[in-house]
Amino acid sequence: MSETSRYNRQIILPEIGEDGQYKLLKAKVLVIGAGGLGTVILPYLAGAGVGEIGIVDDDFIEISNLHRQVIYKSLAVGKGKAAEAKAMILELNPLIKVNVFAEKLSSKNAISLFENYDIIVDATDNIAIKYLINDACLATHKPMVYGSIFRFQGQVSVFNYQNGPTYRCLYPDENNSALNCEDAGVIGVSVGIIGMFQANEVIKMILGVGEVLSGKILVYNILKNEQQKYDFEKSSEVEMTKEDFEQKYNSSENQVEEIKFELILDEIENDEVLFLDVRNEDEIPKINLKNTLQIPLVNLENEIKKLNSNQTIYVFCQSGIRSKIAAELLQKHQFKNIKSISDGALAMKQSLHEKIQ
Repeated sequence: MSETSRYNRQIILPEIGEDGQYKLLKAKVLVIGAGGLGTVILPYLAGAGVGEIGIVDDDFIEISNLHRQVIYKSLAVGKGKAAEAKAMILELNPLIKVNVFAEKLSSKNAISLFENYDIIVDATDNIAIKYLINDACLATHKPMVYGSIFRFQGQVSVFNYQNGPTYRCLYPDENNSALNCEDAGVIGVSVGIIGMFQANEVIKMILGVGEVLSGKILVYNILKNEQQKYDFEKSSEVEMTKEDFEQKYNSSENQVEEIKFELILDEIENDEVLFLDVRNEDEIPKINLKNTLQIPLVNLENEIKKLNSNQTIYVFCQSGIRSKIAAELLQKHQFKNIKSISDGALAMKQSLHEKIQ
């Protein structure tokens, strides 16, 4: 089957044509995350004929993923998401090139990865990673296609497009305490709709057609079948060079140390340390240790005087995301002995159960 036959239905569109198809073939797109959003975005980019696609994800497929990450099959549970996603989209379109990076995006690899692609797609549900993606896009002069889901509502925007507004222009507060899908819940349809919106923005940018969602955010509610589009302006404080990026993320004083709870089980009776719970009060499972204090992340800066800056503090949340943000906030306030508990309360509950057994 010829390439013309494969792409015929879009080539006959006057906005695309053979020239547009060639643009798609030459485009290089990096998708961060092969979970809910990523598994929608990837097949549509592959099907459209985007010539080179990179996939960054170090996670493994779980049975709880399958209701929304519909490119994966039940037999794939336990396998790496990035490799499975590559296999699926190459079955759909073997004419493209797919690169797998089975690693977590970090400040150490973001710049080198982004430099090799034209467009960066945020398909994550991690607030801290979204800021990292934004800043690395600024440093490498790449546009960022943003998507997020909260229960039955989703958002889409494009940041840093032709020097336009960035993620920080829309959300300047880095100490955001929004929940991820694991904590807040999600229905697969929400992910599908928002992922297709994101894929659409990528294709429009490659082709140079339509109106790109730069300086605008689209909010879609699937329960009410309503959508709104809001404008936002570029802030004057959004410039970031590669040197700025390295200073912000990779200087030694800015690193948050993570630790597994099972390694500090003997500290749960130690009055000299504090386990700081930065979840909201209604979140479960409850972790009731004698030396636990709960201050939701959203309140932490206002209640920071409740803490002893000389004390060793182990910070935890539901899954290890908000705790890193909280630890960074405490470090900015000159707290020295701060560690974030990786995998959060869910892992802590399991370790405590095993200790009792």
